[in-house]
Amino acid sequence: MKKTKLALAISSVVFASSAMATNGTNMTGVGAVSSAMGGTGVAAYYGAENVVVNPAMIGKSTGTEFSFGGTLFKPSVSNDGLLDADGQAFADSSADTFLIPSVSLTSRISDSLTFGIGMYGTSGMGVNYSDNAVNFSSNIMNQFEAQSNLQIMRFVPTLAYNEANFGIGFSPIIQYGALDINYKTVQRDSAGNPVIVDGAPLTVGIGSGASSDLGFGYSLGGYLDISEDLTVAASYTSAIDMKYDNQLSTASTPFVNPLSDLTQAFGDNLEQPAELKAGIAYKMGNISLTGDIKQIKWSEAKGYKDFGWDDQNVIAVGAKYQGNGYWLGAGYNKADNPIKEQNGATSYAGAVTNMFNNVFFPATTEQHFSIGGGYDLTKNVSLDAAIVIAPEVKTTVDTSALSSALARASVTSSNTTKHSQNAYTVTVRYNF
Repeated sequence: MKKTKLALAISSVVFASSAMATNGTNMTGVGAVSSAMGGTGVAAYYGAENVVVNPAMIGKSTGTEFSFGGTLFKPSVSNDGLLDADGQAFADSSADTFLIPSVSLTSRISDSLTFGIGMYGTSGMGVNYSDNAVNFSSNIMNQFEAQSNLQIMRFVPTLAYNEANFGIGFSPIIQYGALDINYKTVQRDSAGNPVIVDGAPLTVGIGSGASSDLGFGYSLGGYLDISEDLTVAASYTSAIDMKYDNQLSTASTPFVNPLSDLTQAFGDNLEQPAELKAGIAYKMGNISLTGDIKQIKWSEAKGYKDFGWDDQNVIAVGAKYQGNGYWLGAGYNKADNPIKEQNGATSYAGAVTNMFNNVFFPATTEQHFSIGGGYDLTKNVSLDAAIVIAPEVKTTVDTSALSSALARASVTSSNTTKHSQNAYTVTVRYNF
């Protein structure tokens, strides 16, 4: 187990130093074809990358395929501050460039059995406001110089069984995760006044370095070919519990107030939620149309439910034209913001929760537009690419109750985050 954890950790460091996400903390699609098609793939066969979306679909493979690639992820996140009495402008997060890997292999071992294996960066989030230091004029912090970094990497062996018009598949999931939360705040004396050294407030760092964990789950799925041109399918991915020691608990401890409704720190569990997926795929000559519906169970996941996240219903559609040695595709993905605003006006705990969600974990994007294409470089080698664009979303939450207890500082009554994303995915597929 130690060797497995080490291997996944190395892969995460090499390929995915961090990863912001789109449907909550989850990427909309894994692989260039799925990404181009709006993140669909429950009922459509895209090759080895289907291992993650629906393990049954690799039963449609005809030989052996190896694919590898990655996503250059470019989020743009800014925040207007929380403890800034002079009304500062928006500060930009410097966590704006990430590389997310995808590697997969499928091989047919008999007429009815197919084996697959994949390693993917599937989820993550992060911000970095470390360049936005303490406001010397007000002796209070701008975004706390907040830094957060969640990485999720999955290793997915798969076995699929198929008959002429249906198939089923099962994947045990080995998941490596790492989380790091740190920030700075102004040190205060017993009277609540900032400690000044050489004319500047003394700051205190909160955070104990990154923590990691290894979790286990599974995915199962099936498909049915109603006709040669019409396929329906469904899949389920289990929740995977993760515990990142001294992360959420350490970060939230300075906000605990025995005289408020936040009397203890948050727990350190941050469970990846279960997912229910259903899809349909229809072919009309050279045209393929796909549609998926997915529910992500944030409200049942440890950690996320404590932060007030709701279940997220995702609708994705895609269209693909298959030419002679090439393909072109486009898609659309829609999911409401899963982060439910808490009562920040009269509830101190609600205001703190709103602050943590909006400053540290702004997984708020909702719409995603995608295009892509692929070209057969040789008889056996294909190159696929996709671009996904998420328009800017502006989210304002109520944090006014913080002023009643937070270090006796002047606190703004609301906090606003702006968030948009661009993602560029390239995949090379080798069939033999």
